[in-house]
Amino acid sequence: MKRSAGILPFRKREDGEIELFLVHMGGPYWKNRPHAWSIVKGEIEEGEEPLEAAKREFFEETGERIDGDFLSIGSVKSSNKTITAWAVEASPETNIRSNTFEIEWPPKSGKTERFPEVDRAGWFTIDEAEKIIVRSQLPFLERVRSLLQSD
Repeated sequence: MKRSAGILPFRKREDGEIELFLVHMGGPYWKNRPHAWSIVKGEIEEGEEPLEAAKREFFEETGERIDGDFLSIGSVKSSNKTITAWAVEASPETNIRSNTFEIEWPPKSGKTERFPEVDRAGWFTIDEAEKIIVRSQLPFLERVRSLLQSD
């Protein structure tokens, strides 16, 4: 089974509301899907520590480096992979610069097209995020809610 690692930045507004930083998955497959938002994540390379992989992926998908006090929010199984993630208080910009990937598009056309891995980013309250995040990642939101309510 594949292993991925991700980071879920959060910030607290002046009114105390928590906001989460999510990215919209790029490429034609996710374009019109309602649950196409995700934590920033990617595959762990051979011999790589999961948190270092998560930081690398964050940079590759947003163009920003991230650091801080990373809080483990555990792992979830998502179709053919296990995602391990961390939450961190940070305020990355939503104006991202993502790396790209190539696929044959349209399928069986013989043409290759290049798409960004993520095509946009945004800040959402936990309630908003629950409505748009990929379903398999919902446990991460609940874990962040629990972690931050115990502060």
